[in-house]
Parts: sequence; structure tokens; C-alpha cells
Amino acid sequence: MTVEWNIDSKCRLPFLEALWSYARERRRDGAYDWALFEDPAQDGRFIETFLTDSWLEHLRQHERVTNADRVLQTQVQRFQLEGEPKVTHMIAAENN
Repeated sequence: MTVEWNIDSKCRLPFLEALWSYARERRRDGAYDWALFEDPAQDGRFIETFLTDSWLEHLRQHERVTNADRVLQTQVQRFQLEGEPKVTHMIAAENN
């Protein structure tokens, strides 16, 4: 999965602190890899990536959201400048 965040660059450090906390939640709920990338050509643009074992495991992540998780989500999403962050779902291609 990828999540594209566009934030005010003046809020970079608080955003990163909130997102690192949120990353722990993603891992707890089944992500086995998580990374964050910053676009050097566009201030305030970040791409968050995380991997799960399967599409089914990702769907289960949605079912495991707790009230504490929602608080973390809200803390991170308040930095998004307009609308929702762009979320992209990808699955591994197989060569059969």
C-alpha cells in the first residue's frame, strides 16, 4: 500500500512524529514492512509505504482498528492540506 501525504512544510517535524507513532500501529496490525519517503522536488510531499502478507491480511487491518488507532489516524490526517491522502493498493504480480 502507498499513502501520499501533502502537508504544509512548516509542519514537517510534528507530522513526522505523528506518522512514526502511526507506523507502530500499522506494524502491530499486520504490516511487516513500513517506510516513509520525502519528495525533494516538492516541499511537503511524503509517500508512506507498507506491506502485508496478503490482500486478506490488509482487509483484516481495517477490522482491527481500535479507538486509540482512530485517535492516531486523526492526529496524522490533520496535517493533510486538502481532502484525503491518496491511497494506492497494489498486489504482487505472479508469473504463471
